Amino acid sequence: MREPAWRRTGSTPDYRFSLANERTFLAWLRTSLALIAGALAIDQLAPDIAPAPVRITVCVILAVLGAALATLAYRRWGQMEAAMRHERELPFSGVMLLTTLGVAAAALVFAVLILLAP
Repeated sequence: MREPAWRRTGSTPDYRFSLANERTFLAWLRTSLALIAGALAIDQLAPDIAPAPVRITVCVILAVLGAALATLAYRRWGQMEAAMRHERELPFSGVMLLTTLGVAAAALVFAVLILLAP
């Protein structure tokens, strides 16, 4: 894989900041994997929690959210590194709000399904 063009511009930031940015990226990947694993677990381990179309729809939404989060995590990591290299303000990301809303919505749906399960 080739090196991104932004890595050849600006000055190398303090390694501590780069490592902190990488840890944040890895935390986002762990969250992404948790969403995907949760979708798989619900589908495979709790087939009676809801009618199949409802369960599958919620699981697909969780898996897509996990895949999107993994993709956006890499993009965000690159944006942060580029901003540090050029000594610019770190960019705002709405991904955290979207992830929070998605996880909260899924939790509410599953709470209702658990309460209504026979």
